[in-house]
Amino acid sequence: MRKHRSAALAAATLLLLTGAGIATAPAAWAGVPGSTRADDRNCDFDGDGFDDVLVGSPGAAVGGGRGAGLVTVQYGSPHGIDTRAGTVISQNTTGVPGAAEAGDSFGAAVATGDLDGDGYDDAVIGTPGEDIGTRADVGGVIVLWGSPHGLVGSESLWVDSLLGAVAGARFGSALAAARFTAETPGDQLIALDRRGAEQHLFGAALRPGERRTDTGTRAHGARPLDRAAVAGSGARAAEEPPPPRDLVAKSLTTGDHDGNGFADLVISGVTTGAEPGHGWSWYLAGQSDSLDYRRELRGGPVVASGDIDGDGYDDLVTGEPHSPDDGGDTMTGGLVGVYRGGPDGPAGATGVGTPPQWWTQDSPGVPGASERGDGWGADLSLGDTNKDGYADLAIGAPGEDNGTVADAGMVTVLRGTARGLTGTGAASWTQNSPSVPGAVEKGDKFGGQVRLVDPNADGRFGLLAAAPGEDTEDGCVWVFSAGTGGLTATGSWTFNAGTFGGPYLDARFGAAIDE
Repeated sequence: MRKHRSAALAAATLLLLTGAGIATAPAAWAGVPGSTRADDRNCDFDGDGFDDVLVGSPGAAVGGGRGAGLVTVQYGSPHGIDTRAGTVISQNTTGVPGAAEAGDSFGAAVATGDLDGDGYDDAVIGTPGEDIGTRADVGGVIVLWGSPHGLVGSESLWVDSLLGAVAGARFGSALAAARFTAETPGDQLIALDRRGAEQHLFGAALRPGERRTDTGTRAHGARPLDRAAVAGSGARAAEEPPPPRDLVAKSLTTGDHDGNGFADLVISGVTTGAEPGHGWSWYLAGQSDSLDYRRELRGGPVVASGDIDGDGYDDLVTGEPHSPDDGGDTMTGGLVGVYRGGPDGPAGATGVGTPPQWWTQDSPGVPGASERGDGWGADLSLGDTNKDGYADLAIGAPGEDNGTVADAGMVTVLRGTARGLTGTGAASWTQNSPSVPGAVEKGDKFGGQVRLVDPNADGRFGLLAAAPGEDTEDGCVWVFSAGTGGLTATGSWTFNAGTFGGPYLDARFGAAIDE
């Protein structure tokens, strides 16, 4: 029986899927929580020890269907990202469920994790524009299994929303995977939709080789979890946490913020009701038997996790690229907040009353100046760029103007230290920066997606910076390498869907990059 939840948890649908445990995970993979610390990454599809890269191109025309979408896979190696071995995958790839159709937006959201516990990470692809019968934009999620040969289309899994095929739900709009509980040896998957209706969490067992049929979801063993189950920390804490405020959920991040070995989940969005448009997030703590709601935190709808101060606890970073100012009448150029992790998770036991460390482009040491429409904080990523033991923060500002060129975009990187984030040594790049290929153009939106990644496993995270609007929305990704001094633009280079022989016109390549 479906149980109703608090109205404060409305405006999205989440699907929690647990790996079936086809084989016991090797020790090197078992139990990794799925944070952005180097030893917790979940993006090695072929099990060779090098991070791989999954890039979404939801606007790509596949089989004549404009906006059908595709993803590309670039495999890591001792020499970094190897585009020569890259693969293009769409719904027309053999073994992938469904078929490429106009407007499906396959690749609008991507995530990775070892869902079946076999030691090879799997790719999770959102297709929020998928139509089911006569119902438009129902959405769906596809799981591609990792193997010694990398991602394969065979035995791919289709997952429908357990709330049924609802027009406009756009199921699969945001995704995350990590090991939230000890219920299975594999990681678990969270999928989000965009409907403005009642929200539920579900648990289910993934089984490879299943396909969509007219009967609906292929995720078996599903069970709805009511509000009490999600907010189950009341049984463990001194008092029940207050219910969170209404949000339209937009994004997800995972990390071990309390250091217990299980991934925590942060759901982030913007408020509705009397004071709409402000960023807030819900923190759910992972533990051996459950994923429990603990508190809400100011900041969002963009979130990322990583250990900035090197204390063994993942910190939480929120981005509010279009934040109303204190009066609520005008918009700032963007706002980034940092919550330190600890035994009680981000913000500690004091919860909502503890403010984060706020950052803007007007903060000391931060390049540029805060201007309305910059979109600073539109995307975030954490990783150690200089191997000093502290995660650095990449911040995308796709709305940044360069002179008179509107929305050209910019990327900023702030350094992590034992005392937390600092503006000292901060760096930024645009397409007009020395050694950066290309030139600023109106609407490029450079920095629309950022990702810090270590594809050669040397402990220094390089930067991927996407401009989905490049060349009138063809899209492109820039690669910045990392050395002893951190990131450098020297030797930077680009790739897009055409690099792999895929359709590239209006593809919006780089609209999604797995974190």
